[in-house]
Amino acid sequence: MRPAESFIEQPVRSLQTMLRVLAEDDNRLPTVVPDGIYGPSTMNAVSAFQRQNGIAVTGIVDQETWEQIVLRHEPALIRVGKAEPIEILLDPGQIFRRGDASPYVYLLQSMLTQLSKDHPVINPPGHSGIMDDDTVQSLSAFQQLSALPVTGDFDKITWKHLSRQFTLNAHHHAAHLRNVSEMP
Repeated sequence: MRPAESFIEQPVRSLQTMLRVLAEDDNRLPTVVPDGIYGPSTMNAVSAFQRQNGIAVTGIVDQETWEQIVLRHEPALIRVGKAEPIEILLDPGQIFRRGDASPYVYLLQSMLTQLSKDHPVINPPGHSGIMDDDTVQSLSAFQQLSALPVTGDFDKITWKHLSRQFTLNAHHHAAHLRNVSEMP
């Protein structure tokens, strides 16, 4: 949760939004609703933040308190927010074909290797960074499973489907691992 541009003239709401992010990151801090009113819940959240950070506990945001909240907000926002997506920057119409080399092909090969664990029709390719025969075969199998044109070429449309499937696959495996670790 990032203070919206509409909060520029709303310092209390901006403060509350940052306090809420800090509370999401650290369950020892109370949650506050960004309502723009500096009431008892906001004062309580500020006091808890001050106490936790060795600042004189007043419940009032002075310069030191504000600077510490701002300083801790961005790292907390990163920890509680979604992970940054990986964007591949292909030129318009750029396609990787058999024999092409790129760091993006390493990424493609790693993703296909992971997907091959749940989809036996996809053979895991090597990790050379080159669109070699094994990579083209694996990518073609993925394209067929995804009802895409089977070209063996790595383009933006294939990337879109691959990244979505990889995300779903990784989420499924993470949930499974959490369930297994919670078993007695």
